[in-house]
Amino acid sequence: MPRLQSGSLLISQPFLGDPNFERTVVLLCSHSEEEGSFGLVLNRPASLQLGDVLELPGGDALPAARIPLGLGGPVQPDTLHYLHRRADLPHAVALGQDVYWGGDFRQLIEELQTDPTPSEEVRLYVGYSGWTAGQLAEEVRENVWIVHSNAAGKVFTLDNDAFWQSILREKGGRFRMLSNYPTDPRLN
Repeated sequence: MPRLQSGSLLISQPFLGDPNFERTVVLLCSHSEEEGSFGLVLNRPASLQLGDVLELPGGDALPAARIPLGLGGPVQPDTLHYLHRRADLPHAVALGQDVYWGGDFRQLIEELQTDPTPSEEVRLYVGYSGWTAGQLAEEVRENVWIVHSNAAGKVFTLDNDAFWQSILREKGGRFRMLSNYPTDPRLN
């Protein structure tokens, strides 16, 4: 079984059948066999922008107000989580490949108010994906997820619309074949 660790991508099998995770790629932000796992779905856009869920100093005219939000998962959809490339943000957790999770949110918001291109360095999500102790490891054993280790850097390099397919193709071999699996095989 592949090693589960922070910074790994979880790629759903094409025949998963769970609408929350069908054709998703999840970045594993935290993993512990004793405490459980926390991740963010990377390729599910929400129909929201940061200005829709947060009153920003300076209002909706700021570029930060137009940062699109993703659906991080089905757990606590009223929470906001973020990934970024700002190594200097206090209390951020390094996930590898210059990608960080969380940190001082007030400082991030202050920086976003002056940054003309915030979406190139920051991704924000409502909700998250969570697993109880041992649950994720069991799902990996049952072939629910394909693990792509040490791949956090993909967050900022692949297009959301084709992320699931692109990451499977990149893995090559039998995974490349899975990338072409139809959404509904009955329509093939």
